[in-house]
This record gives sequence, C-alpha cells and structure tokens, in this order.
Amino acid sequence: MRDIKELLIREDNTIKEALKQIDFGGKKIVFVVDCNNRLIGSVSDGDIRRAILNNISLDNHVEQIINKNPKSVFEADPILTVKSLMLKHRIEVIPQLNIKYEIVDILFWDQIFGPVHERIHQQIDLPVVIMAGGKGTRMDPFTRILPKPLIPIGDKPIIEVIMDEYAKFGMKNFFISINHKGKMIKTYFEDHESGYSIVYINEEKPLGTAGALKYLIGKIDSSFFVSNCDIIIKDDYSKIYEFHKEEKYALTMVASMQHHTIPYGVCEIENGGELKNMIEKPQYDFLVNSGMYLLNPEVLRFIPENEFFHFTHLIDRLKKNGYKIGVYPVSEKSYIDVGQWGEYKKAIEQFKL
Repeated sequence: MRDIKELLIREDNTIKEALKQIDFGGKKIVFVVDCNNRLIGSVSDGDIRRAILNNISLDNHVEQIINKNPKSVFEADPILTVKSLMLKHRIEVIPQLNIKYEIVDILFWDQIFGPVHERIHQQIDLPVVIMAGGKGTRMDPFTRILPKPLIPIGDKPIIEVIMDEYAKFGMKNFFISINHKGKMIKTYFEDHESGYSIVYINEEKPLGTAGALKYLIGKIDSSFFVSNCDIIIKDDYSKIYEFHKEEKYALTMVASMQHHTIPYGVCEIENGGELKNMIEKPQYDFLVNSGMYLLNPEVLRFIPENEFFHFTHLIDRLKKNGYKIGVYPVSEKSYIDVGQWGEYKKAIEQFKL
C-alpha cells in the first residue's frame, strides 16, 4: 500500500492547512479522518473556494466546510463499481475502506483506467482569445530573439500548451492578438499542424491588456475566455463557466489564492517611534489576478476603439454601469505564471511529470 498520509487530515486542522495540503498532494482533495484513520469526510478545492467566496476565514477548522458524505468504496467492491463512481460523479480520487470504515488505500483515476485513458472533461464550445502582443520584457534575453508565446515548455511553445488546456474542454476556436514579433507566431502555426482554428488580431500599436478585444465586435456572439499568453491554469474550465453563467456575471476574473510569510518579525509602532507590538513571521493570504477572464460579448462595447486600455479600466467601466463582476478562486498550485524566470523553470519541471 502507498503512503497516503499526504491526502489525510484531521478535523482540528485549519482550512488554510487543508489548502496547503491539497496543493502539496496535487489531487485537489484531502480526506478527513479520526484518530483511528476512520473516514469522516472530505475537503476539496471546491469546498475551499466556496468558503472564500462566503468570507469564511481560512483560520477556521475544516469541520466548518467538510463534506460529510464523500464517495468511497470498500475493499470487497469490484473494480466496475469504482469505475462507475468515478465516471458518474466526475471524480479522480476515491478512498477505499475496510469494514471498520478505516481508509486502507486511496484509488486514483490513472490507476483504475490506466495512464493513457485521459479523464473526459465536460465539453464547452466557447471561443478563446489569447493576448500575445506584448514584448515579454520579464523573459529577457529570450524575448530578444523569440516572442514570448513561442518560448518552449518541453517540446511545445507556451502558447500551444495554453491552447491544449482549453482543448481538453472542447475549446478549439482561438483568436490570437499579435503585435511584437507577430509574424513569427503566424509562421509557427502555418508550419505546424495544431488542429485548432486560429484567427489573428493585428495590433498596429500596443493596446494594453484589453484594447485589442474591441476588434471582436461582430465576430463573437457568445461568452468567451481571455488569457494572457504567459499563464497556465490547471483547473476545470467548465466549472468556471458554470459559475460565471449561474451568477450572471458580465465578466469573471480567475484569481489565484496566494500565501506569503514575512520571514522577519514585523514591528507596529505608535507615538512617533514607540513599539506597540511585534508580530513574528506573520502570514498573509491574497487573491491575485491570474490573467484569465471569462466575458460576455456585450462588454466589448465599453472598450474604446484603437486606444490603450487595460482590463482594470474595463472592470471599472462595467462596475460604474451596474454590471456584476465575478471572482473565481483557484489554488496556488493551479496557477503557473511562466512569464517569470523562477516560475518558468518550475513549469518546465512540472510538465516533465
């Protein structure tokens, strides 16, 4: 039996500890057990997402958000039962119990179906816009020669890795905004059979993170995703769409949960220099904009024509006009910013797995 401890927590663990363990285990779920290893429930990244959206503190115990009826199987259950549960409920991890309800093993999708049997995701046929017109100055000196979207991760450029993630969910129609070294991007896809439909948006001058979207008026009549060309989100895109649609948002921003520890004692002062308090290595939690969005087509009319215009400007205009803006949290590990050298190196290692 494998070591399954990394997927087990206790009821008195905090939500923040569960989130860190989910990121560490990489399976988007942990199982809550008692002192005898008996299954009490589960906590998934979705449970934590709902907690954040409901303003529940991450310092609370997991018992506040626990799912007390997780799917499970017994040792004596046939493999067909396991397969049926995984397919029916779209789950990739399931605990295996003995007659005392103790977890004896945890079964994974690739173990049950085989590594070549990729999980079937819910398909959503939405257009995708990739903003690939920037100069990529954070990736200098690579970008003195290559446009940032063509920097390789394994045997593919970043932009194609991003497109492949969308394709898992049935999205194969792409609009690519190009400016800096745009001809090289076109040449790559002309010489390489990707199987994707690609329409290029030519920015004659830099138009910011959202300005080029103005050219989509009359070309898109459904909700559509927008992505920076240097970020990869490893999450369920169909759930992002469900959230966007059910909550009737005009624009949904995908945000990554980030945890930061100040590695020093932090001083709080008063009265011109008197020490009030000292906090040793404080921890802070943030939701940061990942650079991935889901938009309704009517928001395009709020973008000025041929002007430098950021997503922050668009969001401000929408809010002033009474439109709802959504935030969809994803875990820290689900967000890969390959536009920074340190994260780029991590991404290379991750895609080797």
